[in-house]
Amino acid sequence: MERPGKLRLVVAAFGDAGHAFPAIALARELHRRGHEVLVESWAEWAEAIEGEGLRFQAAQEYMVFPPPGPETPQGKIVADAARALSALMDDFRPDLVVSDILTRAPALAAEVAGVPQATLIPHVYPVQEPGQPVYSLGFRPPRTPVGRAAWRATMPVLEGGLRQGRDELNRTRERLGLPPKDRLHGGISELLALVATFPQLEYPRRWPAYVHVSGPLFFELPTDPVEIPEGDGPLVLVAPSTAQDPELELLRAALEGLAELPVRVLATTNRRTSEHRPDRPAPAPIEVPANARVVEWLPYSQAMAAADLVVSHGGHGTVARALQSGAPLLVCPYVGDMAENGARVAWAGAGLSLPRRLVSPRRIAVAAKRILGEPRFRERAGEIARWSRENDGAERAASLVEEAARKGTSRLTPARR
Repeated sequence: MERPGKLRLVVAAFGDAGHAFPAIALARELHRRGHEVLVESWAEWAEAIEGEGLRFQAAQEYMVFPPPGPETPQGKIVADAARALSALMDDFRPDLVVSDILTRAPALAAEVAGVPQATLIPHVYPVQEPGQPVYSLGFRPPRTPVGRAAWRATMPVLEGGLRQGRDELNRTRERLGLPPKDRLHGGISELLALVATFPQLEYPRRWPAYVHVSGPLFFELPTDPVEIPEGDGPLVLVAPSTAQDPELELLRAALEGLAELPVRVLATTNRRTSEHRPDRPAPAPIEVPANARVVEWLPYSQAMAAADLVVSHGGHGTVARALQSGAPLLVCPYVGDMAENGARVAWAGAGLSLPRRLVSPRRIAVAAKRILGEPRFRERAGEIARWSRENDGAERAASLVEEAARKGTSRLTPARR
């Protein structure tokens, strides 16, 4: 693929780690290729971003879920944040803006400035295919014509909600002097949409020409190696969400359920019990059984490479890192897209999903025994890991961004070029 010359690129990301880290990974690869890259995200990631040699600008933080109405104070902040980025567009003069799917303001600011935009989707593609389950509910694809017809019947209801979202987006666009959009999912770029997941987790569908599954984008904060518990039993890594489950319910249930199994357990609280979370009350003390070790933080790349099973809420970043390491998963979804990720893992044959209402020490123990006892789960995770070694997500995504920047620039008026 022909590469353009040096580009000036903005990569903008929502502040949760599951969105910020893939964006940093993409920006790092683009910088490695010689492009000038500025990352706009929450201030808490400034040190990590600048540590990669990237330029950083703090994003204005505003609520994205549930989406605020355009007439609410939070909804108006989106338009204000887009206006505030006009100086960035004028001073930095990017060739392309890559905006996380949850971050509307940078994409809108780019459109106002006449700059091409791409969308980064750091999880499975969230657009429902007719005859397939509604995204985020956590159902597998139907296996019969009756099942497909039942899901197809939900489309009018789903589209009603999407039309409402489109209308709200158009009211924000109107505030910025932008024309309305007719299509649903108008926040996803039609120049380039990067879906940073494994293709093995995507249900069969008809793909728009501008949508590309790149493979996951991996980044983690520098941290010291963790001591792996000694012994001969299988290693179970308990990796709860960094953003959900403030009382560490999954961690407690997993520790109790795995206590009687012949396994070694390495678990993390993700700093929920430390001074790193002064804004949140500390959860109750954790009882740690004899076969377990609990730490505040750990490098997933090291720990998952040694794991025989990963127990997780099912955040996409954790799921992707486990599968990259060849570790099968027990997903215990909490909120958001976690049920969807759990369904995709089970459908792909790389683990099991345990609905939140069924999570208990006994059920976690039963599911863990099944995954560890049936080689097919480990074999399937290993197949995905081999695909990951042969297909670098950051390299693929960066190449697509370069190509989109070239296409996008060619469409601009001579004055903008």
